[in-house]
Amino acid sequence: MLITTPFGAGSTAAEVLAGVDLAGRRAVVTGGASGIGVETARALAGAGAEVTLAVRDTAEGERVAAELTGAVHVAPLDLADQASVRKFAEAWEGPLHILVHNAGVMARPLGRSPEGWELQFATNHLGHFALATGLLPALRAAHGARVVSVSSSAHMFSPVVFEDIHFEHRAYEPWSAYGQSKTANILFAVEATRRWSGDGIFVNALHPGSIRTNLQRYVDPADLQRLRERIPGTVAQFKTVEQGAATSVLLAASPLLDAAGGKYFEDCNEAGPHLPDTRTGVESYALDPAAAERLWDVSVKEVQR
Repeated sequence: MLITTPFGAGSTAAEVLAGVDLAGRRAVVTGGASGIGVETARALAGAGAEVTLAVRDTAEGERVAAELTGAVHVAPLDLADQASVRKFAEAWEGPLHILVHNAGVMARPLGRSPEGWELQFATNHLGHFALATGLLPALRAAHGARVVSVSSSAHMFSPVVFEDIHFEHRAYEPWSAYGQSKTANILFAVEATRRWSGDGIFVNALHPGSIRTNLQRYVDPADLQRLRERIPGTVAQFKTVEQGAATSVLLAASPLLDAAGGKYFEDCNEAGPHLPDTRTGVESYALDPAAAERLWDVSVKEVQR
């Protein structure tokens, strides 16, 4: 039976956490200096959590932190740089109750990380994978931690193509690369929950909805509109950033999601199977336990090179 909540597409992050007390809890939000990351951090800090914005641009992070109410810190993190990820994880001290994998890059021209990885997969999946596994002792020390993996309905554009993840042999297509990385975000939630739930760590993935942010900086507005129409059916309305952060904070901190993991949510509710000619739901390949385990094994080998 799918998990449902009183919230929906129009709910805001503040509404989702109204009455929730996060005093004494510590959270990390990657990409917390822009877009829905700011609103995710704002809601968590407003509910009493101590929040660290893990960002590439620390000056911008400090500017945002100064505007937020509560205990908000800033730390450097470049998810496309494994050395940066390791440095962040090694510097963390004490328990970590909430880890939000919010940062990402969308449909950019072909680029490669220092390791030669395709840059969207390197940033959106492998960077976050290395971060979560590096912070695993801190998550365990929380005795009840949550990890939130921000995916997208664009996961419908591609499964993980294990035979050529990094586009070394096939022609590069920005949206297919983005879709593959977003599928990986969901598969991570499936396998991480299987491995870590015994330690009280639960991981879920989500589609935040269509929101106008700098995530679309590589996308021409006309191309973005065509993208939104690429999957037939009713084209969803754009959400505000406050609405876009609602599902993230629901998964991060709402008591309605206690002990729930390995699932994919949209509009603050667990998504059902993707139905043809719609933009909603989740593809079966994104929740496939065998694919999730295979991706985990591949990811471990990549980040331990």
